[in-house]
Amino acid sequence: MKAAIYKGVGRMACEERPKPTITDDGDAVIRVVRACVCGSDLWFYRDGDKPVDSQAGHEAIGVVESTGSDVTIAKPGDFVIVPFPYSCGRCPVCKAGFESSCPHGGYFGGEDGLGCQAEYLRVPEADGTLVVVPGNAKDFSDGLLASLLTLSDVMATGYHAAASAEVKPGDTAVVFGDGAVGLCAVLSAKLMGADRIIAMSRHADRQRIARKFGATDFVEERGDEAVAKVMEMTGGYGADAVLECVGSALSNDTAMKVARAGAIVGRVGLPHGVKADIPGLFYRNVGLRGGPASVRTYDTRRLLKEVLDGNIDPGIVYTSEYTLDDIQEAYAAMDERRTVKSLLRVSEV
Repeated sequence: MKAAIYKGVGRMACEERPKPTITDDGDAVIRVVRACVCGSDLWFYRDGDKPVDSQAGHEAIGVVESTGSDVTIAKPGDFVIVPFPYSCGRCPVCKAGFESSCPHGGYFGGEDGLGCQAEYLRVPEADGTLVVVPGNAKDFSDGLLASLLTLSDVMATGYHAAASAEVKPGDTAVVFGDGAVGLCAVLSAKLMGADRIIAMSRHADRQRIARKFGATDFVEERGDEAVAKVMEMTGGYGADAVLECVGSALSNDTAMKVARAGAIVGRVGLPHGVKADIPGLFYRNVGLRGGPASVRTYDTRRLLKEVLDGNIDPGIVYTSEYTLDDIQEAYAAMDERRTVKSLLRVSEV
């Protein structure tokens, strides 16, 4: 099969790899229909924090090709979303709705052979991982397929930021990050009833999508200037909810500073060099919550229905489309900010 392979800093290639097979009774093998490049993939693309010649990718939707004898949630021919974490679905952590932290699970793209940017994918712990999409997938439009693909990561991750920040009807929310996750966080804050959504964005193309998703205001300043601007916009009190979707030290520092006393910063950006003023947060009663998103929980409880009912269209965050043969360009376009998110058309339903 074809697969996206990391070849070193700034270099991706499409190469042949063995097609995966069932290795455990709880496995499923998926024929990938759509995959994509994530902003978090750019960390290893830029910095080399990944073994050379390993497979890449952690977002996919597709058709079940085969299942192990213990799999009951899906059968061959079913159309499924593959969340970026795989999880057992049985332990207390999973039952509490935090399957992304399952002690028996892991992450796609983090282990060689479990890369989603490929024609086929083995899914461990299929019963605790897969989300089956109802209906006849052959009737799904490209737009619907794109929105379903966001449910493997970015839409659920943006929703996790809003859920962690406890966005409530009438709130003023501030969203850090105008990549696909940040844009989906804007959409999620709107879904949860925020009246005012301030997007920390300085890029016109991303601002247009943010506006469609519910952003009411934009702040282009950074650092102390951004803090001053948000405080001015909120009467000097700060935001009721803060959604941090970048992970950088500057983004986190600014996010914590613009939170109203008693607010929560919902963090979903992978942290890099982040430090927190714990005493300062203590005296302001500001909370920090978040981490890897509970994709399966959010999809099954709300997000899948919102997409299928046509209430949200998060798939517009894909502003460029490629094939696996074009994987180098798919990564380069995101790295150079020529596209918001690169979709990979792998096969047809």
